Amino acid sequence: MEGKLTGKQIVIIVAQEFEDVELLYPILRFSEEGAEIVVVAINEGLHPRPSVDGKPVTGRFGHPVPIPVMAEGNRYRMSCLEELSLNKIDCLLFPGGFSPDALRLHEGTLELVRECHQHGKLLAAICHGPWVLISAGIMAGKQATGYVAVKDDLVNAGAEFLDLPAVKDGNILTGRVPDDLPEFCQEIIKILSV
Repeated sequence: MEGKLTGKQIVIIVAQEFEDVELLYPILRFSEEGAEIVVVAINEGLHPRPSVDGKPVTGRFGHPVPIPVMAEGNRYRMSCLEELSLNKIDCLLFPGGFSPDALRLHEGTLELVRECHQHGKLLAAICHGPWVLISAGIMAGKQATGYVAVKDDLVNAGAEFLDLPAVKDGNILTGRVPDDLPEFCQEIIKILSV
């Protein structure tokens, strides 16, 4: 499908207990614009439901990845960190939920964030997602938003917290909460379609 994001690759990284809508909405919205969407599931983090070997990474409201009701390869494809190519990534996106609490401890994820930041790639994080950017050490001197529980962490990391739906500072875009997904995603589209 041709659109404003044709030829752009958006990588979305999630761990256990991600905020379901913050993964599903961007997949649908960006695929409408022709983006290549790659989902990376890191099988780490808290999981209140029974955990068994082979159980997929699952959102807070039960959506596993790969997503059973969306055929892989149509709107998105699955990958792993080792298969990503830095020069193909246009945007690295982190949904919220409890997933960022695990990802902020995952050194492979943090290293990818730092590399993308150094190369000027768009880093997008919504809700609790800015935790990953904080732990990567890239938020000092930046303006940002996020879920109110992340406010103190952003401030302590040297960022200025703004209570807005979406805040762009350089190559970093942060979003506040699920209700702000339209504004957050529209900013990503605007940035990547330049």
